[in-house]
Amino acid sequence: MHKAGFVNIVGNPNVGKSTLMNQLVGERISIATFKAQTTRHRIMGIVNTDDMQIVFSDTPGVLKPNYKLQESMLAFSESALQDADVLLYVTDVVETPEKNMEFLEKVQKMTIPVLLLINKIDELQGQGAGSKEQNPQQLLNTIVEKWHTLLPNGEILPISAKNKFGVDMLLKRIKELLPDSPPFFDKDQLTDKPARFFVSEIIREKILLYYDKEIPYSVEVRVERFKETEKNIHINAIIYVERDSQKGIIIGHQGMALKKVSTEARKALEKFFDKPIFLETFVKVDKDWRSSDKELNIFGYNLD
Repeated sequence: MHKAGFVNIVGNPNVGKSTLMNQLVGERISIATFKAQTTRHRIMGIVNTDDMQIVFSDTPGVLKPNYKLQESMLAFSESALQDADVLLYVTDVVETPEKNMEFLEKVQKMTIPVLLLINKIDELQGQGAGSKEQNPQQLLNTIVEKWHTLLPNGEILPISAKNKFGVDMLLKRIKELLPDSPPFFDKDQLTDKPARFFVSEIIREKILLYYDKEIPYSVEVRVERFKETEKNIHINAIIYVERDSQKGIIIGHQGMALKKVSTEARKALEKFFDKPIFLETFVKVDKDWRSSDKELNIFGYNLD
């Protein structure tokens, strides 16, 4: 019998959900940086074998929304609780277990299998160093006990997504929990997102890496032109910001900052598509796009 199911990844910001997603899928589907709130959409990555299909979903970190964009991000996370066959709730060794209890309470009520993943256990080595009271294993045991109290029905698995520790064991457990089902997608499909989506995400990733403070969170990227031939791909992309001052920062002195971002994005895109890329980037101001229903719909943040 063929197995297939939806395995949805949820958790608070910056716990390593996107890194884990990429490890499980074996491809760079989600952008992963050291900054919180990197993921804004719900992104599917599909793993296929002859007798199995796992549809993973990476979701934005759970947060209390301050504007409409964050409301949409939270809606993506909550939607992942509604259609999962297996839920992966990701935490790490430093966050407070009681953080965002309202969302956690919804997880507590779920009747499907919940795998609670304690990520970044490699960091316990540093925390336990020099401590006479607790070594890394004792620190981990303390964390496990706290989570077992909060999620008694959850199956707890310590992992390090960055170092791939425990990922194979997790994948094996997921396979055991999948229901019998025909595949939901074509067997050669890797994701539900189009090529243009990954172009905008890769450009946005470089902005997250190279700019500080509020700038990366005020930015959205839209691909205006994506023309692929057998030999190369021509791309025109617009970087939207909310204020003229932000536009100046993105462009930089004599355009050097924008040139750096565009160059790094082009290199990443060539690796992603395995083709030469011709990339042109432009910067425009779209005031308060994060709070506009119309603009958020255009940028793909609606759930319809």
